[in-house]
Amino acid sequence: MAVRTARRVLAISMVASGLIFPAASVAVPTADAERISHAEATRQLTAAGIPWVSPDDCADRDDPRCTSFEQVRQDTISGAIVLKKYSGCAITVTGATETGHSTSTTYSHWNGWKLDYRLTDCLESYVREHFTYAGVRGDGYPHWKASSGNIYTKEATHWDVLYYAAGG
Repeated sequence: MAVRTARRVLAISMVASGLIFPAASVAVPTADAERISHAEATRQLTAAGIPWVSPDDCADRDDPRCTSFEQVRQDTISGAIVLKKYSGCAITVTGATETGHSTSTTYSHWNGWKLDYRLTDCLESYVREHFTYAGVRGDGYPHWKASSGNIYTKEATHWDVLYYAAGG
């Protein structure tokens, strides 16, 4: 019994001193991360003042003309909200989990990891000033990496953002 107590005290002191981190504090993205419905995602975005564009308010995930949030990851929506809060920029979502995006990777729009945003001078300035330039992606588009690990790629018509974590 004394050995078990000593180990627990040692583990707690190592966590407290910063030598190790408890498992709950380490953000490791997983494919089975919490998914939310279109209705829940739009409720959160509306509350945060983040609009999205979709013809006739279409939310059909199987229609590439629509913007759907069905099966988006909660961290992805939280990331959008954090970005708006800290950047002070108007953020407009132009693409989410609808078909029409590449689905060849785990970290895709379809799988709930990405959002597209309308290009704005404010968002471009914020990304360039606060994130680290990471070169060009395989398709030739420049991208920046946030300290959270999230990747911001400036494509021809929009920002393509990969949210590994809920941070900006």
